[in-house]
Amino acid sequence: MHSDGDVSASGAYPRPITIAIVALGGQGGGVLSGWIVKAAEAAGYLAQSTSVPGVAQRTGSTVYCIELYPEAAAKRVGRDPVLALMPMPGDVDVVIASELMEAGRAIVRGFVTPDLTTLVASTHREYAISEKSALGSGIANGEAVLTTAREQSKRLVAFDMRKAAEDAGSAISAALLGALAGSGALPIARERFESSIRAGGRMVEENLAAFAAAYERAEGKAEDKSEELSATPIAPRPRSPAARAIVDRIEVEFPAALRDVLLVGARRCADFQDPQYAALYLDRIAGVVALESGHVDTCLLARECARHLALRMTYEDTIRVADLKTRPERFQRNLEQLGARSDEVVKMTEYMHPRIEEIADTCPVALGQWILRSKLPKTLLSPFLKKGRHVRTTTLSHFLLLRTLASLRKIRRSTLRYKIEDARIEDWLQTVLQTAPSDYDLAVQVARCQRVVKGYGETYERGLKKFAQLMNALEYLRGRADGASRFAALQEAALADEDDNALKEELRKLKSPEVAVSGQRAKC
Repeated sequence: MHSDGDVSASGAYPRPITIAIVALGGQGGGVLSGWIVKAAEAAGYLAQSTSVPGVAQRTGSTVYCIELYPEAAAKRVGRDPVLALMPMPGDVDVVIASELMEAGRAIVRGFVTPDLTTLVASTHREYAISEKSALGSGIANGEAVLTTAREQSKRLVAFDMRKAAEDAGSAISAALLGALAGSGALPIARERFESSIRAGGRMVEENLAAFAAAYERAEGKAEDKSEELSATPIAPRPRSPAARAIVDRIEVEFPAALRDVLLVGARRCADFQDPQYAALYLDRIAGVVALESGHVDTCLLARECARHLALRMTYEDTIRVADLKTRPERFQRNLEQLGARSDEVVKMTEYMHPRIEEIADTCPVALGQWILRSKLPKTLLSPFLKKGRHVRTTTLSHFLLLRTLASLRKIRRSTLRYKIEDARIEDWLQTVLQTAPSDYDLAVQVARCQRVVKGYGETYERGLKKFAQLMNALEYLRGRADGASRFAALQEAALADEDDNALKEELRKLKSPEVAVSGQRAKC
């Protein structure tokens, strides 16, 4: 903690206190900065706040720089201090990160140093565009960031501050302020911070509640006492008889090593369609479990199949998209993120660009096939499909339109898309079942191969094309000692770029006579 601002014996200025706030747009970094400045000024400090905004809301990180200097010290010397406009690497006393990866970026930029910096960071995640758009799993390693944060900071205060704010009906900025105050990193009393919140005049009670909750969590949480990133909550016992039957079946029929993933997968399938669909999911996995006699402790093959099958069976068709976009919890989540009051009007606009394929997929099989192969429907519908449309789901007309589309879930099993997807799933599972008896490791990689298929529209079609190429490559890998590792490498190549250049090169190597001979020698 800094001194009270007395001038040293040599008459030199005491060192300013430098605070860096790194936050995504829309997370209240500016509000947090304002609260800190008001509290500091009330405590007798000269305060300066600047910011460099990111690209756009929730896509760019904004850096706020606050510098505090004791007003009494400045008056004693008779000169005003010169305060920095941006934080300098190696010279930051406190870093406040609104999200875990923001903490990581602050460390990379050199704002966090082990001899000086107190790092206050929320451990929740707001996934970056690069993570969401990755061909495979692009989620960054949060545990690695926390480990580095412990090593690189002088003190670390880290827990899920977004949850603390949400529980109080507030925004994360209030929880971040509470964590800062509770850390004791600044020589400013708790009451000063609370007064700055009251002076703001908006959501005072909620913000104070979030502040208090975070303050109590942060108090004494310094020196590498951050909490774990996440914990798996115990799911409440389902109420409906159909749901209870699914849970009972999982507990009775399946090995313990599988139950956690099956509970999630079955719940997802039931949410997508109905309990009968979840039962079909379990039926399919039961066939894989029968091959796990030598691997009952881990059930690696069945776990991989269960995870990817749940995703494949809950594909994003137009019915699913319409359902998700009009769910009450989605509206509530958006309102909470915006910090909207109950008396404020919020308008939500969705961008949609359906193609002729999506329309055909939603129709009954015969009608959908006719739409795809005939010129007449394409000619009639093309004027409406040339460009995307903005749909306001907060208007009655558009909301009812999407809810009507979502209600088609009742007839989903009769649609063209369901027929196609069901056949693809069965073909994939049969390949897994046929491969496992002779090459268990290769079968595991066949199960994992489904990860190249994701998204919807053109993204989904590109994934299907890559999946087909990988399945065709299996004939070159069966019976080879390095079959599983080579197939895993092919999958990584498929996820390396959208143009398939890496995959084409790997397939070329695989099919070359030299590589084939090498593989057979490895087997021997």
